[in-house]
Amino acid sequence: MSLTFHWFLPTNGDSRHVVGGGHGTPATASGRDRPPTVAYLSQIARAAEDLGFVGALTPTGAWCEDAWLTTAMVSQNTERLKFLVAFRPGFVSPTLAAQMASTFQRQTGGRLLLNVVTGGESHEQRAYGDFLDKDARYRRTGEFLEVVRELWQGKSVDLVGEHLQVEGARLARVPDPVPEVYFGGSSPIAGDVAAKHVDVYLTWGEPPAKVAEKIAWIRALAEKEGRSIRFGIRLHVITRDTSEQAWAEANRLLDGFDPETVASVQAGLARSESEGQRRMLALHGGGSRDRLEIHPNLWAGIGLVRGGAGTALVGSHDEVAERIKEYHALGIDEFIFSGYPHLEEAYWFGEGVLPRLQAQGLWQHPVGEQAAPSAQIPFAGAGSPR
Repeated sequence: MSLTFHWFLPTNGDSRHVVGGGHGTPATASGRDRPPTVAYLSQIARAAEDLGFVGALTPTGAWCEDAWLTTAMVSQNTERLKFLVAFRPGFVSPTLAAQMASTFQRQTGGRLLLNVVTGGESHEQRAYGDFLDKDARYRRTGEFLEVVRELWQGKSVDLVGEHLQVEGARLARVPDPVPEVYFGGSSPIAGDVAAKHVDVYLTWGEPPAKVAEKIAWIRALAEKEGRSIRFGIRLHVITRDTSEQAWAEANRLLDGFDPETVASVQAGLARSESEGQRRMLALHGGGSRDRLEIHPNLWAGIGLVRGGAGTALVGSHDEVAERIKEYHALGIDEFIFSGYPHLEEAYWFGEGVLPRLQAQGLWQHPVGEQAAPSAQIPFAGAGSPR
């Protein structure tokens, strides 16, 4: 099976420095040099498409632009790239979400993937009018996906659940193809939802031994449900021609972290209800500079100023390719990467790492034999880098 790679659309803004945000923390204002305009995000999307990425993830939350609206607009400036749209089930009815997904599929030629985010922070959920506690939110997600799945099969749905109720729900037109559902969560109840409803289980970039434990856990739960699930991992990446160049870039990013910002972000993340976020915080252990490489080429520095995914693969193109192979050997088939700034880092990875994996028979361009990525990606004026 060929490995699948996705990139990231920074709908919270981009920079040559790390732009923080997520899990109840605001996007850091310093260094947001490239606003998330449709023009700039389209540059990134076209670059990712040209290089051979299958899709692009968008985040969700008050700290970034709305994922549905943004990807709908960016999709009109691309031809093949899929959009892994993150959304929270509690903010929209399941019937409307199923209809939105169906419309998106028709209008883009089947280029929607769904990243279901239950929501790990009660204070952030309350800002949107959602007052359920964390476990109740996961139970609601299960009901939500039950309704959506049946609607996508063309069924008429009646449900009186603990949190959701629909009567006579039905879609006039079902999506073709049905969007795949991506989902992550490290708490026990998240595992139950994944086992019953999702296509791809996502984990953040923990050391391989921890990732192996997660895979075994979810695989066993899915087998009890008579299902099989694919696995993906979410990481940042800093890859260069040499290891020294890559680590110099990681250290440059680290030098740009304002101590007050780090302290503020860490204090906010320490209050997180997310089990996954707790595991991310434990990796960097307070941020001592000489303890941030937590596994060969796995660096926890990003998590000092950013919620959610806080680790990066750092190294030469060969080293990064070896770490990808290490995760793949555990059962990871899909990789969602990002880097600062996202336009340039897409090229570093696409031109440096992907050809090495292709030469080893582990990856092929989605459209078959592909010439070297074009240097003629247009740089639209409204959102061009400064």
